[in-house]
Amino acid sequence: MTEAVPFPPKRVLALVAAVVTLAASTTLANRVLPGWAYPVCGLVASVVLVLLGRAAGCSWRDLGLRSLRRPALTGLAGAGLIAVVFGVALAVPSLRTVYQDGRVGDPDLGQLLWLTCGRILFGTVLIEEIAFRGVLPGLFGATDERWRWPPILCSAALFGLWHALPALAIGRNAAVHAVFGSTPVAVLQVLAMAAAGVAGIFLHWWRHLGRGVLASVIVHFTTNAGGLTLAVLVR
Repeated sequence: MTEAVPFPPKRVLALVAAVVTLAASTTLANRVLPGWAYPVCGLVASVVLVLLGRAAGCSWRDLGLRSLRRPALTGLAGAGLIAVVFGVALAVPSLRTVYQDGRVGDPDLGQLLWLTCGRILFGTVLIEEIAFRGVLPGLFGATDERWRWPPILCSAALFGLWHALPALAIGRNAAVHAVFGSTPVAVLQVLAMAAAGVAGIFLHWWRHLGRGVLASVIVHFTTNAGGLTLAVLVR
C-alpha cells in the first residue's frame, strides 16, 4: 500500500507558477510598465494567483476569500488601532521624522487619491494580501483552524524577497537616514526585506484572527495609505 503524498505535485507546480508570476509582476511594475499600469498589473496578477490556487485544489477558505463580515470587522478594529498610533506619532514632534520621506514628492489632492486608492490599494495591497496572506499560505498548507508556523514563515520570507526592488529607495526616508545614514545600500536593502518579512507575519495574524484576507487588506491599506497621507501633511 502506497503512502499518501503530503504535498501534492499540483501544489508544487502551482507554487512555482505563483512565484514566477510574482517575480514577473514586481519586475514589470517597478522597472518596465508606466505608472498608470501599476495597479492594473497588480489586479491581473491577483486574478492569476487566485486561479492558480483554485487549480491546485485550495478551497475559498484556504485562500482566505470565503467570508466578508468577520474579516471586515476585524480589519476595521485593526485600522482603528493604527489610527491611534498615527495620532500619537503626529502629537510627538520627535516621531514625525518617520513620515518625512523623500519618495513622497508634493502631490495635490487628486494625485494623493490616485496614489492611495489606485496605486496603493490595487497595485500594492491587493496583490500582496492575495499572494502572501491568501494563495501562498494556502498552497503551503496554512489553515484558519490553527496557527501553523512553517507555511506562515515561508510566505513571510517570500514577502521579504518581494520587497527587494522597492527596498533600494528606503534610505530616502528621513528617520532611516538619521539612523543608518552611512550604511551601505545593500545592507539597508536586506534590513528592509527582513522588516517586510516580520510585517508579513503581523499581517497574517490579522488574516488569521479575522478568518479572511479582507482583514489584512484593511490593516495593510490603512497603514500604507495613512502613512503616505501623513508624509504629505508633515513634509
